[in-house]
Amino acid sequence: MSKSFLFSSESVTEGHPDKICDQISDAILDALLTADPLSRVAAEVVVNTGLVLLTGEITSQAQVNFTRLVREKVAEIGYTDAKNGFCAESCAVLVAFDEQSPDIAQGVNLALENRLSQEDHFDSVGAGDQGLMFGFACDETPELMPLPISLAHRLSRQLATVRKNGTLPYLRPDGKTQVTVAYEGGRPVGIHTLLISTQHTPTIGSLSEDAAVQERIRADLWEAVVTPVFADLDIKPDGRTRFLTNPTGKFVIGGPQGDAGLTGRKIIVDTYGGYSRHGGGAFSGKDPTKVDRSAAYAARYVAKNIVAAGLAQKCEVQVSYAIGVARPINILVETFGTGRIADEELLRLVQRHFDLRPAAILAQFQLQQLPRQRGGRFYQNVAAYGHFGQTHLDLPWERTDKAALLQEEALSVVA
Repeated sequence: MSKSFLFSSESVTEGHPDKICDQISDAILDALLTADPLSRVAAEVVVNTGLVLLTGEITSQAQVNFTRLVREKVAEIGYTDAKNGFCAESCAVLVAFDEQSPDIAQGVNLALENRLSQEDHFDSVGAGDQGLMFGFACDETPELMPLPISLAHRLSRQLATVRKNGTLPYLRPDGKTQVTVAYEGGRPVGIHTLLISTQHTPTIGSLSEDAAVQERIRADLWEAVVTPVFADLDIKPDGRTRFLTNPTGKFVIGGPQGDAGLTGRKIIVDTYGGYSRHGGGAFSGKDPTKVDRSAAYAARYVAKNIVAAGLAQKCEVQVSYAIGVARPINILVETFGTGRIADEELLRLVQRHFDLRPAAILAQFQLQQLPRQRGGRFYQNVAAYGHFGQTHLDLPWERTDKAALLQEEALSVVA
């Protein structure tokens, strides 16, 4: 990546059709793990006008009223008016779950290493699928996330807040944001473009003409959304910043009435906004024996601790697995020339201090127990506004509890 460039990332609100699906999938996961922490879950959701379809594979001792769960989650998001074409009380809910394949289960329940008579407890659980996962961190924000995706999430979250608290009562649940950041010398220096598309009522008070409605929306979004988001930041929009709102000229029809939604279609929004590579696997609806989810969390944990230790300005970690095998196929550490010590030395530190076998990740982060420990909701809280960087949620993979240890050992390498 060149030293001077523009980089864009997008976010979506919790009322976006794909995000509705992610949140329902993770609400299902939370309910199942709360009642039975050993549940195996792959919950997929489809939404369309007046319809929610639940499908996938579940093996669990839990008894869950899926229809009621769906209606409660849809209402929480904000779809309570049938005029939106999608309403919690009136939408049809179809349930079509199967059990997990026994061929997959046998590899997860008893990993290859254990079948070969090794005795380490963490060799007992195999990866739930093959695949590659990436974790990333950089020092552009206090939460060690890239600035473009951090700002996009801030805008989306604030957009939902002013809708729900009545500040802008004409807003509807669907919305998207996009932020383009200017970089010089590889560091963020300014805001090039802000884009907010938000669903709204056809009229606002006495305003009924489209142009007048959009003018009011633009002014309100700047005052109630943009200004608060940037209030505590050094980098702010200025006179050169382009501000776009509802560029099509109207956004009345939205949510599942406007577009069908599907679990797992916002994987870049869920991670680093395109700033880092992505292995392709989605998170929501998957229990943590699926390394698509748990290993991506662990890779973020590794990268974040390296950056928090001051050992690099940017760090990307790749890890890969084979289905039914506990130990990773490979681990790669890349610091893009910003590391204080060689990437090979960082890899040795990672191999020494981070156990990336699935059972070890489950145990360290308590991923199967957290929904019960947090009162029945954990994964659904990260299903909107990013799985990374939400430090207010006390996510175990966001902790930097190994940074001091890494820093101490790295000093001996430098010396």
